[in-house]
Amino acid sequence: MFRAGERVGVAVSGGPDSVALLRALCDLKGELGILPGVVHLNHGLRGAESADDAEFVAELARSLGLEFVLETVDVRALAAASGENLEQAGRRLRYEFFRRLIGEGRFQKIAVGHTRTDQAETVLFRLLRGAATAGLAGIYPVLEGTIVRPLIEVERPEVLDYLRAIGQSWREDSSNQSRELARNRLRHDLLPQLAKEWNPEITPALAQLADWARDEEAYWRVEVEQLAGRYFRRQGRVVYFEAPKVADLAPAVQRRLLRHAVELVRGDLRGIDFGHIEQIRALATMGEGHGRAQIPGVDGFRSFNQMRLAPIGTGAGLEGRNFSLCLTIPGSYDVAETQSRFLFHLSQREGGHQEYNERLAGLDWERTPRPLWLRNWRPGDRYQPVGWGGPEKLKTLFQERKVPLWERRHWPVVASEHAVVWARGFGAAAELAAGPESRTVLEITEL
Repeated sequence: MFRAGERVGVAVSGGPDSVALLRALCDLKGELGILPGVVHLNHGLRGAESADDAEFVAELARSLGLEFVLETVDVRALAAASGENLEQAGRRLRYEFFRRLIGEGRFQKIAVGHTRTDQAETVLFRLLRGAATAGLAGIYPVLEGTIVRPLIEVERPEVLDYLRAIGQSWREDSSNQSRELARNRLRHDLLPQLAKEWNPEITPALAQLADWARDEEAYWRVEVEQLAGRYFRRQGRVVYFEAPKVADLAPAVQRRLLRHAVELVRGDLRGIDFGHIEQIRALATMGEGHGRAQIPGVDGFRSFNQMRLAPIGTGAGLEGRNFSLCLTIPGSYDVAETQSRFLFHLSQREGGHQEYNERLAGLDWERTPRPLWLRNWRPGDRYQPVGWGGPEKLKTLFQERKVPLWERRHWPVVASEHAVVWARGFGAAAELAAGPESRTVLEITEL
């Protein structure tokens, strides 16, 4: 957890765990080669009691000859503004404080006082809420390489014995006794009952479960990263994949992979539970067709065999999709909606011939009506591509080619005032396509 020469900020609330951590690290600073300091975040939730905690910690730092860093925040007001509960907001603000101190270079590590008893409480709390192995991994001994928990193998009774042995006082947080908080009920009522009636070693058993789950997560993290590279295609925060390929995987792998996809879209997994992943998995494993599932922060869309996971608000509907550019030929046009560039080039050919693939198409320029527009397809658009027996709606062509619904949104076509003369993926209109007799050819290239 530590390297010689590092400055370590010890997060001290005034409670027994953090005070014991500070005293232990001070005793060991010569052996470890570290330079400890004290950091304290006053949440301002308990009025004078919070202020007294801050003064206690400041006096402790002075008595040990250590640097003291204090910050005061109004957690209640900030929680109300963010919509978080007090516990969530307090934790976020604490860790933002720690990361800022590290980012400013004041400390290389921040040490916090979580114990094995905290670990057991966390694992049981998450188990009761239906967590999978990621949640059961509990409290990590090292977080982000900079936040460390040296007491994670020590139980709270050992902490109290140590403090009494060295004659060190501490502060008691009165809110820790309130049965209104679920964690307090678990700490003071449920865990003692389980230890008495079911397993006297419940705390180490739950801590061992966390160790097991953490190792599982470490293994799967590497595996899933490799699988994501094989199965996913990403555009920013949008993830695409072929549903049948994912459906062929074992359910355990499906869940891991789809959970990772959700994290890529959202940036985190807060508020995502087993049921949410199952909604996405049901969409990926259903028979061919169209479907949609929305979970917190993620819009899951299936079209034919393709899946698209995107942040909510970047839907595949038709709203706000239209673009239209009047063309000057020759010329080039960047189209933000398609994230591509279109080149329009006139070429002279002796005994001309038609060229066409997915990127290049040729129109007989002398027969092509003008002016021309580059625009997205519109409902009702129809034309006859080369090789088709008659005119078809573009919607029918999309269905024939199994073009996913979200890809149709900005599908580019070139049109005259009255008709489509070219469409991406389908090429030139049959009656205007360049042929052996064409002398001037309009080449359309999408880059």
